[in-house]
This record gives sequence, C-alpha cells and structure tokens, in this order.
Amino acid sequence: MKRLFAFSAVALLAGCGSNAPTPTPSPTVLVTTIPARQGSLPATVVAYGSVGPALNGTMTFSEAQPGQVTALAVAPGMAVHAGQTLATFVTAPASRSGYLQAVTALAAARKQEASTAQLLSQQLATRDQLTQATKAVTDAQTALAALQADGAGRASHTIVAPFDGVVTTVAVAQGDRTQAGAPILTVAKAGGIVVTVGVDPAARAGIAVGQSASLKRLSGGGDLRGKVIRVDSALNATSRLIDVDLSFPAGTLLPGESMQVAIETGAVQGWVVPHKAVVTAGGPSRVFQIIGGKAQSVPVQVLLSSDKGDVVQGKLDASRPLIVDGAYQVDDGGAVRRSNR
Repeated sequence: MKRLFAFSAVALLAGCGSNAPTPTPSPTVLVTTIPARQGSLPATVVAYGSVGPALNGTMTFSEAQPGQVTALAVAPGMAVHAGQTLATFVTAPASRSGYLQAVTALAAARKQEASTAQLLSQQLATRDQLTQATKAVTDAQTALAALQADGAGRASHTIVAPFDGVVTTVAVAQGDRTQAGAPILTVAKAGGIVVTVGVDPAARAGIAVGQSASLKRLSGGGDLRGKVIRVDSALNATSRLIDVDLSFPAGTLLPGESMQVAIETGAVQGWVVPHKAVVTAGGPSRVFQIIGGKAQSVPVQVLLSSDKGDVVQGKLDASRPLIVDGAYQVDDGGAVRRSNR
C-alpha cells in the first residue's frame, strides 16, 4: 500500500511538471540601421516674404502739372523695353494757360526794358527805372523757365520706358485726370526684382551679403538658388522684422509670389544623423546604437535640426550601428533585430 502511494505521488509530481508554463522569450523590436558618421550640415535661417522690386530698382512716373492720361499702353505685370511707349499725358488747360501768360509777360518785360533804355538815352528816364525794367525781364525769364521745367510748356507728351523692365503698378485708368505729383505707373528694372523676407532680429548678426540661400515657392515647385544682396540695419516699422533682399536667376519668379527662404549662415560639425533617429520624447535627447543585439541609449545634444538631417554631439561609437526606424519603439537594453533591407 505504501508503494502504491509513493508511486501515485511520483506520478502526480511528474504530471504537474509536464503542465508547467513554458518561459516566454523576450520580445524584440525590428529596426533599420545606418553607420554612425561625422560630418557637417549647413546652418540656416528660415524666413518668409515675397517677390517684388528692389528699393533702388524702380522708377515711378508722375507729372508736375495736373492733366489727363489720354492713352494707357501697359498693364501691371507687362514686360517693357527701353523706349517703349507707356502712356500719353495731356497737360491741363489751366496749366497751359499759365505757361502762355508767362511767355507773354516775358515779351512785355523785354519791350518795356527796350523802351526804358531808349528813354534813358534821351534823358527822359532815370538809370533806376532801367534797372527795374531789367529786373522785371529777369523775373519773367525765371518764372517761364520753372514752368518749362515742370512740363507746362508741353500741350501733351508721351511717357516712355527708360530701361528694360516690368510694369509693377498702374495707378490710373485711361482717361483719368491727375493732380500734380500724383503717381501714374511704376516700372521695375530687369534684374531689379528681388525676394524680400523678414528675419528675426536675433538672427541678424549671422546674416551677411553674399551668403547663399535656398528659395522655395509657397505655392509649390522646386527649389531655386539665391544670394543675399541687402541686409537692413533697422526694424521694418510694420513687421518689426529685419528686411533682407535676395537675388535669384532672372525670369524664374514673378512679382507677388510668396516665398520661403533658407539662408545658409555657416556649417555645423558633429555626428550627422537622420532626424527620426533622435528621440526626444520622455526625457533628454538621445539616439540608440546596437551592442550585442540590444539597444543602448546614447545621450546627445542637438546642435542643428533641418530637413537634411540633424547634427548632434555625444559619445557615439562609429563601429556600432545607429538605429533609425524603430528608434522610438526601443528601450535602453531592449532586444532588437535588424531589418534585411
């Protein structure tokens, strides 16, 4: 009986051992890797703005006399050549009348001067009277010259383009009557169109004339290369930013286009890694390298973050693979397996 009990106990223990749970293997994370490498990426200042004429690249036409625009040969955005007709302007009758009166006044002053000189020769006038008559001639000549300089002497004239360029604004319609000094139209020189962007004042010290830049239309399309040609030293009163002008290849952009620019202000040295390899969630910035099939966290300082990648500083080992895809899924010391692709 004792043997039977002993046998049953052994069988029971054996049965219990066969039903014990099998240990579950530790989960692994599938990752992709690249070799860790040192290098550099360009440091950039990103800013936004639009295409428009440079401050010294435009000419605005106006008339010193009131009048009427009787013909308008251009529209905004139209390309023009030097000598091309832009508009026809007719001087207002009142201004023309004032000019004719000045002509008549000069003729009368000269006649009075001649008469006074003759009377003086006959001792019928004094030398002071001749001096006054001569002064009247001089005054009449000055008044007439001023009116001629202001265009009052022309009944009408044609406004022509002084250089090759683009009409940026037309402030009047055909037939409009204009006041003295009122703008009629503006022409920007060919090559005088620039991209103007507003830069944060804190970044002003790193920007200089001659630096290269990448230009991108906000409406889409490929990147263009440009160069900084002007940097303001004062805040724009409206935007409270620093205005920066950039040149671009002729004929590639149109006035009014909205732009994003990335001005290259230098180069940053360090470990060059893909942006998604840098983990910033749940603590300080870090990357992961593989040692013996396990992920090892390496603390880093991000020196530069850009579309082309990040530049970081830290104790990376160039002989150990750097985790890219899967970096946010692994834990320090966790098992990983590398993708074959």
